[in-house]
Amino acid sequence: MKFFSPPNQMTLLRILLTPVFLAFLFSSHIFLRQWSLAVFIFMALTDWYDGWLARRWGYVSRWGAFFDPLADKVVTSAALIAYDFLGLVPGWMVWIIVFRDFLITILRSYTEYKGKPVGTTKLAKAKTFVQFAVIYYLLILYVARDMPFFTAQYGSIIDFLLNHSLVYGIMFLTTALTVWTGTAYCRDNWKIIRNFYESQNKTSESDADRSSS
Repeated sequence: MKFFSPPNQMTLLRILLTPVFLAFLFSSHIFLRQWSLAVFIFMALTDWYDGWLARRWGYVSRWGAFFDPLADKVVTSAALIAYDFLGLVPGWMVWIIVFRDFLITILRSYTEYKGKPVGTTKLAKAKTFVQFAVIYYLLILYVARDMPFFTAQYGSIIDFLLNHSLVYGIMFLTTALTVWTGTAYCRDNWKIIRNFYESQNKTSESDADRSSS
């Protein structure tokens, strides 16, 4: 079964580990909060490994094409929403990023289903890299802030790097890049999006006709 291929198992593991990461991140114990960083790094390694497996052994399927980017969105969205609750980042930026990412994932899944997959542009890959870089940036600093060794040696640097104005600027640029790539995707694939909208309307109308008959 293609769904249970080794790369998809790694992808599923990444999704299942997301609540574990969140539980550690919100824990009142410093030790568990430190482990949240280890869990997140492990999830990133599974992302690299399932991609390597798919390329090395030819485990390429529609399931994988849909499942892998969805897992990435689950992981990044969960981390950013958690940062919002922790007061590290502005909430409105987080929700813009989450909405854009899941909207584009739905549209890409539709194109995959229709046999018209759309490749990921270099700019979109750069957006994903920037998002993960920001997540790591904040996670490392958040964890380090609770470790006496690092606060004693680098406390002022950590405070500076977590300064509200600096984090706001970094998140604003990340949000702008995310919106830009999403707008470019919609522009370049407008015909596919329109067909998707029209097909959804036809489905709704046919369901309504069956209900009334």
